[in-house]
Amino acid sequence: MSAVPAHTDAVPAHPDTVPARADWRDTLREATDLALLGFAVALAALPVLTLAPAVATASAALHDRSVTGAWPDARTSLTRFGRALPAGSAVSAVALAAAALLAADLLALTTGRVPGGGPALALTAVVVAVLLGYAGLVAVAVGRTGGRGWRTAALEVARTCPQRPGTWAAASGVCALAVVLGVLVTPVAVPILGGYALAALHALDARHPVLAPDLS
Repeated sequence: MSAVPAHTDAVPAHPDTVPARADWRDTLREATDLALLGFAVALAALPVLTLAPAVATASAALHDRSVTGAWPDARTSLTRFGRALPAGSAVSAVALAAAALLAADLLALTTGRVPGGGPALALTAVVVAVLLGYAGLVAVAVGRTGGRGWRTAALEVARTCPQRPGTWAAASGVCALAVVLGVLVTPVAVPILGGYALAALHALDARHPVLAPDLS
């Protein structure tokens, strides 16, 4: 009896490890989920001072999605939202006051009521974009801790952003683009942009993290 060559019966070692290619239904499902997330944030933020708790809860949901592959259940999200209300309401008040001041400054420069012209307007727009990028990264950091820890996240992001200028600049670009598109599109599409922008910030931070994963 002749021996059968070993290589003739060779079988690939791990035939089941080839990743499945996502089709258009997966992409559509993901896009729909993010749009619904944006509308949920907009609905929860209607009382105005609940804006920060709504963003924190959505950010925590996106973090869960990236870690476990599944969205948290409604009960978990509602619990997180309730826990985020006390500190988040104060954060909302500060953020809205800062936004109002910056908007007034931009309006005054645009209408010519404040001297400076184009250079001052461009500089102010850059400052706004940089601040938006910082705020976006803080929201991502808060999402890592279940929607809490605004003060810790703000301090840590402020400390580490200068060490990761590329990530900071990219986050600023994402937020600035979302604002520009929000002005151009119909108002009903603005929440969708919000959900996409927050997801983009999480994806950016996953590839180039500003903070260590063990932020607490």
